[in-house]
Amino acid sequence: MNWDTIQGNWKQATGKVKEQWGKLTDDDLDVVAGKRDQLAGKIQERYGVAKDEAEKQLSDWEKKANDDAWFK
Repeated sequence: MNWDTIQGNWKQATGKVKEQWGKLTDDDLDVVAGKRDQLAGKIQERYGVAKDEAEKQLSDWEKKANDDAWFK
């Protein structure tokens, strides 16, 4: 799924984000507001990982995203 779809359905996607990265708060997700770079930054901040690791996690998660299962 491309990021535009995730961003356009951000409210629904936040549940999936919290399943993957449970340390992120509702406030974090409100600040992110569907922006990929902001999400990567919050993953770095909350999990203490390097930027490249946060990007890798985000890319892997993005590949698992499925329109039909996620946005019904």
